[in-house]
Amino acid sequence: MPVNSFDDYPMSWRPVLQRTGPLSLELAAQLEADIKSGALLPGTRLPPQRELADFLDVNLSTVSRAFRLCTQKGLLSATVGSGTFVAYDALASLSLLPHPDKPSLIELGSLLPDDASYREVAQMLREVASESDVERLFGYGSMTATLWQREAAAKYIQKAGYSTTADHLLTSNGSQNALAAILAGLFSPGDCIGTDPLTYPGIKSAARMLGVRLVPLRQKGGQLSPDGLDFACRHEHIKGLYLMPDFQNPTAQTMGVDLRRAVARTAQKYNLLIIEDSIHTLLRPTPLPAIASFAPEHTVYIASLSKTISPGLRLSYLAAPGHCRDALAEALYNINLTVSPFLLELASRIMASDKAEALLETHRARARQRGALADSLLDGFCLQGPAESLFRWLVLPEGWSAEGFEQAALRDGVQVYGAHRFAVGIKPPAAARLAIASPPDMEQLRTGLLRLRALLEQGPQK
Repeated sequence: MPVNSFDDYPMSWRPVLQRTGPLSLELAAQLEADIKSGALLPGTRLPPQRELADFLDVNLSTVSRAFRLCTQKGLLSATVGSGTFVAYDALASLSLLPHPDKPSLIELGSLLPDDASYREVAQMLREVASESDVERLFGYGSMTATLWQREAAAKYIQKAGYSTTADHLLTSNGSQNALAAILAGLFSPGDCIGTDPLTYPGIKSAARMLGVRLVPLRQKGGQLSPDGLDFACRHEHIKGLYLMPDFQNPTAQTMGVDLRRAVARTAQKYNLLIIEDSIHTLLRPTPLPAIASFAPEHTVYIASLSKTISPGLRLSYLAAPGHCRDALAEALYNINLTVSPFLLELASRIMASDKAEALLETHRARARQRGALADSLLDGFCLQGPAESLFRWLVLPEGWSAEGFEQAALRDGVQVYGAHRFAVGIKPPAAARLAIASPPDMEQLRTGLLRLRALLEQGPQK
């Protein structure tokens, strides 16, 4: 029997167990069902585990296992000293794909690069396809690229502020694929990885699938706090970090060199593995040194081509330290078997040619043009992001919620994504990401931004 009487005790959740099977699984299933049905709302603080165990007359370990299972699914968020809460993003969709079935919808949600490179990629494709031995590219490839292909990638990565060598590089079918391989190969279910409290939904999706827990790191001035990182290492026992130092998705922040050095020192001190996602780095006219430059033995560096050359190539490169290479290569093999030899050849020739830098500058110029339009049309509102970023972070006026603004914009024919889709263990701020590179032309971008301005001026409807 329970030790205490709970008749008049304020408990946010009072489950009833049928006791027909393993109690921890039954409790976890009921908790998941109550969250998904709306009986437990995002942000609800759950009863302390000892109190819930007493209320249910079960062992504390039963409640702990149930909470852990739901945490690994992304349904709960636990903070040292604060308790366990229903995750604010427990019901948020992590898929940020466009809507081809809604042609009238102006896409400012999904982050799509412009089509400036398509003509050059198509021309290179025709050249490769016309060669007499092109048939060799339609079979299985090897687990790694050829030496010259990896050397081409290493030179391309060097433009982003990180000097690596061909022998450190592995290939993957895009950055999302790389993230899944890193989590599967280098971490275990239940491991904790620190990340920005607003982060790329792809890492959230991969972590949820593989049972890895993301821990929001404390910030100062909108950026990672070294003291917050140290706290997470000591109290949350994180084993790794996921960071996007340049044009961070979704806030568009860029880490300064001093902060990059501080992160590297902390990784060395606590033996952390940093996952450095450089997907936007080459959009910067003058890249800063990569975090991997300061802690190469503690960093897996991901360089993707989707935002800098062409998303259709579906390729990324991983610069991995020697002690991670075999496990990471095995994970990539199990997920991919191999990357496409044809796409790998095509991408390598582009990177090795003089076209790569011209394509990068074209992307930057288009981003500046679109950014200037966004800054002009949303003048007077808090719109954040550097000139070359493919997206902007809109801090909403008082009265708006992130989810409410997203829904209101959708009713007006514009897709944006609110902060709740990016939140990790925190109450999402009133903000939204605007993917200004996504509309196919400037006129559609203008129309979408004007609709958003009218919505902001009108304010939320009661």
